[in-house]
Amino acid sequence: MFIDIHCHAYRKPVPFVTQFPTPEQVLERYDQFGIEKGFLLPVVSPEIYFPQANEDILEMVEKYPERFVPFCNLDPRALTNSVDAPLDRVLRYYKDLGCKGVGEIMLNRPMMDPMVQNLFKHAQTVGLPVTFDGSDRMGGDFGLYDEPGLPQLEHTLQRFPRLIVIAHGPVFWAEITRLDTPAQRKSVFQPDGSQVFFDYKLGPIKEEGVVQKLLRRYENLYAELSDAAAALARDDNYGPKFLTEFQDKLLFGTDYCMVGMPFRAMEILLQWRAEKKISETVFTKIARENAIELFHL
Repeated sequence: MFIDIHCHAYRKPVPFVTQFPTPEQVLERYDQFGIEKGFLLPVVSPEIYFPQANEDILEMVEKYPERFVPFCNLDPRALTNSVDAPLDRVLRYYKDLGCKGVGEIMLNRPMMDPMVQNLFKHAQTVGLPVTFDGSDRMGGDFGLYDEPGLPQLEHTLQRFPRLIVIAHGPVFWAEITRLDTPAQRKSVFQPDGSQVFFDYKLGPIKEEGVVQKLLRRYENLYAELSDAAAALARDDNYGPKFLTEFQDKLLFGTDYCMVGMPFRAMEILLQWRAEKKISETVFTKIARENAIELFHL
């Protein structure tokens, strides 16, 4: 029923920070919740955890070829730590090995940083979609930095019109409505390491945000729903309308990165289909068909 375009797994259990699942733990959850297959996205930048090798992902896919699809990933500082690093050579190598995209790009640099833009340029040249996560700050976080209103994302979409960009994360989804304050965009860590989560449940969406404008304006922008549940659930009248309007540009994902975590986007899709707030066509496109078409499965 579902194809998950955003999942994480480590070959062996990891001890701390984020308890990433093993591929077997991922498949156990997939079988439980009716997920046909999932895309494994490697973690390669050190802001969130120890980096993985792309070969780890390929090894897991080789073990379960009917259930997993590989992404490759590449920190843009790789090879030469310069704005003209020949990253296309690496991306072509992994594309030839079956990788369907690049990501999750989550180093904590501005999206318009020349080295990040160099990665986007080469991904466009090679023909690989990119998935990124965002941040509202530099330092003490992971994800590509952008200002309120996402101008760096928009400039990237303008510069690389043939690059499929899959937006992900709270910094993107917070902009589904006009911001009351910029700090609404993402949670923050306290000095003791505890995390202060922002509550999206601020009532109905009275004014559209930047997300809708960008999705309408740029054919190369898609969005992945794993972090969208809170933004959509704040208004169960507007949320189904959003899914219906953008049914061709939305992709189901879990961002499964911690053993036992809930799949909120799945819960909302199933609930709104059962309540007939979205049609079967809208549900099926988002749940699996858009992924099949975009990635030529």
